[in-house]
Amino acid sequence: MKQIYGSYNEEDFQVWKRLYDRQIQNLPTAATKAYMEGLDKVSFVPEKIPIFKETNDVLEGLTGWRLAVVPGIVPDYTFFELMSNKRFPATTWLRKMKEIDYLEEPDMFHDVFAHVPLLSNQSFVNFLEELSVIGLGYVGNDYAIEILSRIYWFTVEFGLIQEKDGLRIYGAGILSSAGETKYSLSDEPPKYDFDVRTIANTSFRKDVFQERYFVIQSYEQLYESLGEIKEVLAEMVEKRMEEPVVA
Repeated sequence: MKQIYGSYNEEDFQVWKRLYDRQIQNLPTAATKAYMEGLDKVSFVPEKIPIFKETNDVLEGLTGWRLAVVPGIVPDYTFFELMSNKRFPATTWLRKMKEIDYLEEPDMFHDVFAHVPLLSNQSFVNFLEELSVIGLGYVGNDYAIEILSRIYWFTVEFGLIQEKDGLRIYGAGILSSAGETKYSLSDEPPKYDFDVRTIANTSFRKDVFQERYFVIQSYEQLYESLGEIKEVLAEMVEKRMEEPVVA
């Protein structure tokens, strides 16, 4: 699949600009430094929907990653296979103006505006790549994929990071949401130190602001946690297999 840039209409450009302008006001004091630096590197602007080819040229020169166009949510194997080969799956369609505040399925603003800038950070993409290699080994095992989904959810999508200037956001699910950006950094939701075993045993919902967030100290910490992720995952899967089948 390819991005057909000529297919974007005036509403698409208006949606991109409105979402961009609304969220960019929040991010300088909310987003991780790595995201803000990455946003500058990929040169996203409100007046222009990103051209994937241009973005790929930049990312490939920085970390070797590229965007791979997908129609929407893809099967587990496709998702892990792409990312294990340094290809981040991204849609090219944008939500309609009537859906500006809530969308059930991630659109291009989420996939590109929220995810892409951090693809310029080497430690972060190393984590993504190796996590996906682990995922490929468990495709077809629904329980294992559920556990990996929790790891991905509470890091890549809804993770927080403690930086010298304070608590910051690196999760794309928050970075693409003006409402959750403010909520996640407020005193209302509880925050916990990043812990693989706790996250692996924590379920989540997609239709509400998160009830809890996990905080890393660095992207190196994420990468260094991969060994523990493998161990905890294998242990939980083995334990599940040993459980008696209830008739």
